[in-house]
Amino acid sequence: MNAENQSPFGEVIFAYTRSQAVADGEQVEVSRRAAEAGIRFPVFLTRGVYEQFVTVPEGVEGQDETGRLWDILTMLRFAIRGSRAGVDRLPVALYVRNDNRRARLVKLIATCGALDLDDPQPAITVMLPDES
Repeated sequence: MNAENQSPFGEVIFAYTRSQAVADGEQVEVSRRAAEAGIRFPVFLTRGVYEQFVTVPEGVEGQDETGRLWDILTMLRFAIRGSRAGVDRLPVALYVRNDNRRARLVKLIATCGALDLDDPQPAITVMLPDES
């Protein structure tokens, strides 16, 4: 390898690809449903988002995973449509009911980046605010 092809940071020591994250269950691909919501890029949810806000907690009535996922994707679409050009990190807010009382406001983050290390096409990841 010549000097023109070398990374200024040196050799990669470890890389964790999106395909590995999906295979490991750390991310959940929801691209098909996202396309139905009008989102053109592939969309992934972190395991934390999926378990806390898509999976229906035991005993909660009047909720299903399809509807809860649709709520996240709809609010993601509104956040995208209301964003400025060139922004790659968006707040996404929605109300989620995880008990049989009332819904509470949930704030998520959506980022846009490469689909994977070897695929630069854009993809969206929806995560909890403390995830990276």
